Amino acid sequence: MASVMHVRCPDRLGEDLYRQVLEQMAELSPVVQALPPTAALMELKGALRYHGTDAARLGEVLRVRTISRLGVDIRVGVGPSITVAATASGQVAGPGGVLAVAPDEAARWLGPLPVEALHGIGPRQAEILRDYGVHDIGLLAALPPETVQRLLGGRAGRQAADRARGIDPRPVTPRTLPATASVHRAFPRHALDGAAVRAALLDAVVTLAHHLRRRGQAARGLTLTLRFAGGTTWDKTRRLTEASAHDDDLRTTAYRLIDAAGLQRGRITGITLKAEDLIASGRVAEQISLDRAREARLVAEEVSDRIRAKFGPAAIRPATTLLRVS
Repeated sequence: MASVMHVRCPDRLGEDLYRQVLEQMAELSPVVQALPPTAALMELKGALRYHGTDAARLGEVLRVRTISRLGVDIRVGVGPSITVAATASGQVAGPGGVLAVAPDEAARWLGPLPVEALHGIGPRQAEILRDYGVHDIGLLAALPPETVQRLLGGRAGRQAADRARGIDPRPVTPRTLPATASVHRAFPRHALDGAAVRAALLDAVVTLAHHLRRRGQAARGLTLTLRFAGGTTWDKTRRLTEASAHDDDLRTTAYRLIDAAGLQRGRITGITLKAEDLIASGRVAEQISLDRAREARLVAEEVSDRIRAKFGPAAIRPATTLLRVS
C-alpha cells in the first residue's frame, strides 16, 4: 500500500495560499509535514483507512479541493516512501495532476527515469554520475554502493544508492509553519486614492481574519507595512485589546495603523497586513457582550464563513472592497 503523498505547489505561491494548501491536506490526514516554500508531505496509512479509498483517489480529492476552494492547482505524487512520492510529483506533466506508484512497481518505475529526476539528486551530483556513464536511475541502482560513495561522497553516496533502490525509511514528521499569517495586496499603478488604499486594506483584513478562523487561531497583534514608489517602506505594529480573529476587531486595529501613517500624497505600490503572536482560538476567553450590533455581525461572519467554505474564499466580501485596485 502506498503510504506517502508529496505535494508540489506552484512557484511563488505566497505564504498565505501555501498555508491554506496545508489546511486542505490536514482535513484529509492528521500527519502533514510542511516543506516550505512550496512543498509538503502527508502520511496516508491512517487516512486511507479512515476515508475508505485508495491513494490515487485521495490525491484527486485534494487536488479538486485546492482548485475549487483556493484556485491553486497542485502536483501530487504518491508512493511507498518519501523519495518515490517526491520523485513522482516531479514527473507530473503540466501544472497539476496526480501520479501514484504502487510499492511493487517502485523499482521498475524508477529505473528508466533520468538520474537527475531522483529526489535528492542535485545538478552537480547528476553531472558527476553522467560523466561516469550513469544516465538513469536503474544504472545508479545497479552500481555497488561503495562505488556511488566514492563518486558522491560517503553520506550523499549512501543516500543516493539507497534511494535509487527505493529504500527510504524516513517517516513523515508533523511540522507546521511559524505562528504568523500575512496578506499582501499590490497596486498595478501607484495608488494615490485614499479610498482605494483603505478598500484594499479592508479586503486584506477580511481575508486575514478568515484565514485565522479556518486555522483555529487568533492574533494578539497586527503589523501593517506600506510600500511606496522608489522602494521605501513604512511599518508599524499595534497590539489588539484582546486576541481575536474577528473582522471587526482586526479592522479597527488596521484602520488605526493606516491612520498613524499620516498618508498625504504617498504613492503606494503595495500593502501587507500580518497577524502576529498567534494563539489557538480555544485559549481566547469569550466575553458576554450586550452589544447587539456586534453580536449580529458575528452571526453574519459565521454565515459568510460557511459560504466561503462551500463556494471559495472570494464568494462573499464587503462591497467597499470593489474599489480595491488589485
